[in-house]
Amino acid sequence: MAAPLRLASASQSRALLLEQAGIDFIQTPMDYDEEQIVASSPKNFVYQATVGKYGAGVSTFGIEEHPLLVADSVVTSQGQILRKARCLDDARNILMTQSGSVTSIITCMIYHSPRLKLIDISATDYLFAPFDPEDLERYLASGEWRGKAGGCMVEGFCKPYIRSVRGNESTAMGLNVEALKPFLEGL
Repeated sequence: MAAPLRLASASQSRALLLEQAGIDFIQTPMDYDEEQIVASSPKNFVYQATVGKYGAGVSTFGIEEHPLLVADSVVTSQGQILRKARCLDDARNILMTQSGSVTSIITCMIYHSPRLKLIDISATDYLFAPFDPEDLERYLASGEWRGKAGGCMVEGFCKPYIRSVRGNESTAMGLNVEALKPFLEGL
């Protein structure tokens, strides 16, 4: 029996996606400072962040005992990379950028085992209706936006505002399991 893969991430969304897909894994959170990244585009940013996490994961854990899986996501709207909000006003501004606009969530993942290395960059685009101001203020007061790129999760606050979607929901949640699973099944 193959060893479970190592998800080198603290993300509960990524863990849930692997669990729902029936992929055997262990979760080992790992820190990586994304603030050092200087990127010319959202895709370049998410790629650099994932490669940085991958390098840290390989040097910390290796790939022999457990195949390594790292991932990162970036949220972009109106030409801006929407990072994790630092304060309430920052969260409000980030969310208002997405209100009534197309928001793209770009996820990059690297899976590496002794037999396979997979690198995938995928995007999911959402068209959001304008956010209700009172609903937005309730969400901001809840603090659920903390630690989330773009200030929200599409399965949470933003869900009722989705007008259209192009791409995989798993990509928007931080891990394109539709791309990963066929490779793992072929091993």
